[in-house]
Amino acid sequence: MTKILDIKGKKKGEVELPDVFQENYRPDLIKKAVHHYQSRRRQRYGADRRAGMKTSAHYEGSRHVGPNSQMMNREMSRMPREHGDTARRFRALLAPHAVGGIKAHPPKADKNRSKDMNKKEKKKATVSAIASTANKEAVKERNHIFNGDLPVVVENKVEQLEKTSEVEDMLVNIGLGEEIQRARKKKVRAGKGKNRGRKYKKKKSVLIVVDDDKNTKKAARNIPGVEVASVDDLNSEILSPGAHGTRLTVYSESALEKIDERWSI
Repeated sequence: MTKILDIKGKKKGEVELPDVFQENYRPDLIKKAVHHYQSRRRQRYGADRRAGMKTSAHYEGSRHVGPNSQMMNREMSRMPREHGDTARRFRALLAPHAVGGIKAHPPKADKNRSKDMNKKEKKKATVSAIASTANKEAVKERNHIFNGDLPVVVENKVEQLEKTSEVEDMLVNIGLGEEIQRARKKKVRAGKGKNRGRKYKKKKSVLIVVDDDKNTKKAARNIPGVEVASVDDLNSEILSPGAHGTRLTVYSESALEKIDERWSI
């Protein structure tokens, strides 16, 4: 049994947790599923198929060509070279070990870098991640700040909140004020990502799971680190970002009832 809180933070009643929360915590399976989702978002990249080949350089092995083109009986390696009466004459090209030549094995844009995963495995990983939201040790791995029992269940009025201030007040009332302040702190990213539109690293904070999202997602989007997801949209990456620990999750009363129906194995 776990207690149900109202949006003021007071105890409203108790509810029995669905059978889904009895599943074992499988961090290995969750990590595999997270890598699966990340790989499917990876942008393809590769070299131009004609890179390093846009030249007329070739190797002339015949002895029956003009002296300006003849490459036999010269003290030079037999490589594709430019021809003509210019300063670039007999400059080596095309070969991988030549300056300006092709790469030996460049990345191919048509390569599929996504990782496959069985549907049953993905569902098992999601169910395991849902069950781990009631596991204090798994939630503390992500350095979340909270007091009391897990999971946190709130009355259905949370799905009707329309303002950012209302959502923030609700989170403070149920004892997650320090967690919100923790997520406000951001740090400058190390490396070249600073120059690529992602200068700051931001923390993931509370996940609010609802059954019917009216305006809660829009109301919560300006609170740093807070996200809203419906029961149908849950997956292991949302519940365990980066496959590290489990996210601090708040369920609405109706969402908790629907979880067993949607995610039972």
